[in-house]
Amino acid sequence: MNKTELIDRMAAEASITKTAASTAYDAMIDGIITSLKQGDPVVLTGFGRFHVRERAARKGHNPKTGKSIDIKAAKVPGFKAGKMLKDAIQDTGR
Repeated sequence: MNKTELIDRMAAEASITKTAASTAYDAMIDGIITSLKQGDPVVLTGFGRFHVRERAARKGHNPKTGKSIDIKAAKVPGFKAGKMLKDAIQDTGR
């Protein structure tokens, strides 16, 4: 499912226009990004938790040349699925 398909589904399920669904989608994504930028996790009970992880600096290698390189420390987004989401996926029979 891509963004357009999700917005179409949101509009149909909520009986709202696609424009309203698109605005709601954009507001939700913006809210998640803003919270993560501030260092605050976003918890959607049962669905999951978005958070920022600190990735330590480390050594790596350039696969083309084989030379060693330094990889800088970085902040990366993370997601941990909640129980409801895990259970829903298990119910698919896969």
